[in-house]
Amino acid sequence: MDLLNTLVDKGLRRELPTREEALAVLATSDDELLDVVAAAGKVRRQWFGRRVKLNYLVNLKSGLCPEDCSYCSQRLGSKAEILKYTWLKPDEATKAATAGVAGGAKRVCLVASGRGPTDRDVDRVSKTIEAIKEQHEDVEVCACLGLLSEGQADRLRSAGADAYNHNLNTSEGTYGDITTTHTYADRVDTVQQAQAAGLSACSGLIAGMGETDADLVDVVFSLRELNPDSVPVNFLIPMEGTPLAKDWHLTPQRCLRILAMVRFVCPDVEVRLAGGREVHLRSMQPLALNLVNSIFLGDYLTSEGQAGQTDLDMIADAGFEVEGAGTTTLPEHRAQVGGGCGSHDGGCAPCGDAPEAAAEDAEVPAARTDLVAVRRRGAGTDLAPNA
Repeated sequence: MDLLNTLVDKGLRRELPTREEALAVLATSDDELLDVVAAAGKVRRQWFGRRVKLNYLVNLKSGLCPEDCSYCSQRLGSKAEILKYTWLKPDEATKAATAGVAGGAKRVCLVASGRGPTDRDVDRVSKTIEAIKEQHEDVEVCACLGLLSEGQADRLRSAGADAYNHNLNTSEGTYGDITTTHTYADRVDTVQQAQAAGLSACSGLIAGMGETDADLVDVVFSLRELNPDSVPVNFLIPMEGTPLAKDWHLTPQRCLRILAMVRFVCPDVEVRLAGGREVHLRSMQPLALNLVNSIFLGDYLTSEGQAGQTDLDMIADAGFEVEGAGTTTLPEHRAQVGGGCGSHDGGCAPCGDAPEAAAEDAEVPAARTDLVAVRRRGAGTDLAPNA
């Protein structure tokens, strides 16, 4: 396909595709899917070889969030029967993080529900970061605490944080349909605050919330312009008790096309296969490793993932290798001493308006509620974590 040859050439040059090209990837047929994966795989291998970075989530505070994000089981008014607990103590969080590091995780992601941290919360998380770094000097620590206020990113960086995560989630045009208690601009501002403080920015999306192809392209182009170092791609986990519990729009094939599109638009960025991969990709997960260079190990915030050893076996069986602690994840041209987002030599400007997405004729996939398991182990419980 001329389209795929063009996209590979652009990816190897770190050149931004057109919106029409990105939309065309999402519109390819199932018959063309392996060609799409192979093409995007060339770009992935150019910048990241066959390495897979492992990341491990520690949910520092679960549930009771005042925000109304429709996709989230911790949201205001959620009836999801998830674990609910207040802040883990530094030793409890360190114990949870240690399980992930022992399983091969190179980065530990410290997450807390809520609109954003108070200064006291930042102090609390700073102590946790220091405790983890004291035991695991080489581990990367990423904080994900919601919207940041002035100076908080600097304090987290001073405590030893390497990165900060705050996802854009969906396109600016549809953001108000998903969340009303804060704005898309609030999220962009937090990512920029993290970058200004010298933290490696992590920002991604959630697919499967009823968005159009144009919405997906819009948010990925916005991420390219924002220029984070890592882009997690989540697939909606429709949790019972949330407004989107009945939203089952994804197939394994669509998930792979979305991942390929993200790789073409963000060729030299750490693309992370995040929440929902087990639910929606299922047996196609190993194929996705040709598109992404990073995954979460074990469980998620409020739902369970597949066994950690299964993740490790999947990586090995697919011919990939776990990225070691002594390896720099990002290509040399993006990596900066002391963290930060790196820079592009060009091609980051948006490039025209997206055409209207074509209506999809595919049948809506059947709900697979049997694959959604609420987390009952690890942080906040007396049971061993999954790592």
